[in-house]
Amino acid sequence: MNSPLALVRDATLDANDGSRAAEPFDALEHLVGVNLARLRAERQLSLDALARASGVSRAMLAQIESARSVPSIKVLCKVAAALKVSVAAFLRRHATNGFEHLPADRATRLVSSNGRYSARPLYPDAEPATAEFHELRIAPLHTEPGVRRAPGTTVNLVVSEGTLEVSVHDQRQLLATGDAIVFDADQPHSLRNPGDTEARAFRVTLNAETPPRWDVPHDPARHAAPV
Repeated sequence: MNSPLALVRDATLDANDGSRAAEPFDALEHLVGVNLARLRAERQLSLDALARASGVSRAMLAQIESARSVPSIKVLCKVAAALKVSVAAFLRRHATNGFEHLPADRATRLVSSNGRYSARPLYPDAEPATAEFHELRIAPLHTEPGVRRAPGTTVNLVVSEGTLEVSVHDQRQLLATGDAIVFDADQPHSLRNPGDTEARAFRVTLNAETPPRWDVPHDPARHAAPV
């Protein structure tokens, strides 16, 4: 039932992703340490200079960067203030400055085999996410079946151009431009463009935290931007 999706990616993006994927973020200590070292280097600050600016000792900063110590929230707040970043910047595998630019001309797109449906991730695709954000494009008169997700997964979809008919089980809802809908993604569902022009929509998927007692098999299609 599911339309096979093909990955369309800029070659230069693949090269950049390879170096990022190779970074050794195996533990919290490494994640914080690498981000601190990177932020300090970007600002051309020595350990002594950062120690003076933050009030955190040089020895402690060195231990954090070498992954020999996990700092307290209080210490991280002091260092973050000195570097002018959010505390969250130390805990990310991307966007160490608090943001990441995702240029449209270098975006990854997932396209159905017939080319009549595509989904573009609007979040860093190398980063595991509890929420997924996609831009969808659906050709005229095309129906795209959805992939059922784990119980508790919710989809919020808003139409930005054209019209869309959303089917959930045997219920259908027609959405005009600007209309939105929220539904549970563990149900059978699909999107249909009943118009004669391309429809566009934005979709946010809130992934469920699956309890251990739920044996939900791994679905490779989950990573292929399901409807």
